[in-house]
Amino acid sequence: MKKATQEKTFLSLSFCIFFLLLITTTTIHKANGEEEEEERRRKNRISQSFREAPQFYNSPKCPSITHSTYNNEEEEEEEEGILICSEEAVHVAMTLDAAYIRGSMAAILSILQHTSCPENIIFHFVTSASSNASLLRATISSSFPYLKFQIYPFADSAVSGLISTSIRSALDCPLNYARSYLANLLPLCVRKIVYLDSDLVLVDDISKLAETPLGEDKILAAPEYCNANFTSYFTPTFWSNPSLSLTFANRKACYFNTGVMVIDLDRWRAGDYTTKIEEWMELQKRMRIYELGSLPPFLLVFAGNIAPVDHKWNQHGLGGDNFRGLCRDLHPGPVSLLHWSGKGKPWARLDANRPCPLDALWAPYDLLKTPFSFDS
Repeated sequence: MKKATQEKTFLSLSFCIFFLLLITTTTIHKANGEEEEEERRRKNRISQSFREAPQFYNSPKCPSITHSTYNNEEEEEEEEGILICSEEAVHVAMTLDAAYIRGSMAAILSILQHTSCPENIIFHFVTSASSNASLLRATISSSFPYLKFQIYPFADSAVSGLISTSIRSALDCPLNYARSYLANLLPLCVRKIVYLDSDLVLVDDISKLAETPLGEDKILAAPEYCNANFTSYFTPTFWSNPSLSLTFANRKACYFNTGVMVIDLDRWRAGDYTTKIEEWMELQKRMRIYELGSLPPFLLVFAGNIAPVDHKWNQHGLGGDNFRGLCRDLHPGPVSLLHWSGKGKPWARLDANRPCPLDALWAPYDLLKTPFSFDS
C-alpha cells in the first residue's frame, strides 16, 4: 500500500515537472518569436526623416521619353509600361533597405544633380520581400516627388541557402546577392542597366558611364584593377586544386569591384549567368574556396572577360578595410564616382563625430533632416 502511494506521488510530481517545463519552453519560444518579430520590424523601420530634394530638369538636347498628358487611366498605365521599357532612358539598378536608406538617398541626389538629362533616369530598386516596401516607396517619393522608379521584391529564400559566412556579417545579407538576379527581377524589356551600390556618390554625368561600349560579346563592364593580389580572393584549397584553379586558364583575371557595373541584361539572360554564379556558391558551401561574400562568384564567372571602364568611375575603398574601416585617400587620377566600400560608412562616421577627411565629399548629398534643418 505504501509503495503504491509512493508511486502515485512520484507520477504526480513527474507530471507537474513536465507541465512546468512545457509552459517554460512555450514561453521561451514565444519570447524568442516575439524578439525575432521585433527585430524584423526594427530592421524595416525607417527612424530617420529626409528633406525634399530640389527638382532637376532636362537640358534642351535630351530626348523625350514620356508624354505630358493622359486621356484615361488605362492609357496612363500603358504609358508607364512604355516608360519603364524606354531605350532612351538610363536605367539604374540599386538595392534598397532601411539600414542603408540614408546612403541610397545621397546616391540618388548625386546622380540627378550631375546628369544633363535627370528626367530620363529610371531607377529600379530591389528590396527584400520581407521589407516594408510601402514605407520605402513613400520615403523615396517624399524626397524625390518626380522620380521615375519601380520597386521589385527579392525573396531572401532564393539565395539564403547558398550563402556562406564571410569575413564581415554585413556581407552575408541576402539582399547583397540581389545583383546576381537582376536579369530575373527586372522586366524583360529592360535590356541594359547601370548597377550601383548605396554607399557612393557621383560627381559626373551617369549617361557617360551608361554609354560604355560592351563590344560584341561582353556581358558587363567595370573598372579593372590588375595590380591587386588576385590570388588573395580565394583560399589555398581553391588554388591547390587544378580542376578549380584552371578556371582562370587563358584569362587575364583581374579584380573588379561589383558595386559599379554596366550590365547587358539580354546577354546575361541568354547565357543564364545567374545559374553559373549559383553553381560556384553551391561549391563554396561544400569546400570553402573563398572568404568574401558575393564578390568571388562574380570574379570566377567574369574576371578577365569584361569590358574596361576608366578607374575614375569607381574610386572605391573609401570605407577602409573590412575589419577596421580606417580612413583612406583617393587613388591618383580624376574622379567621377566616390565609393565608400569597406566597413566604414560616411554617415556613421559623421554621426559619431569621427569623420574621415573624404567624408566631407559625401556630406553635401546627405538629405537627412537634423534639428538645425530649415524644413525640419
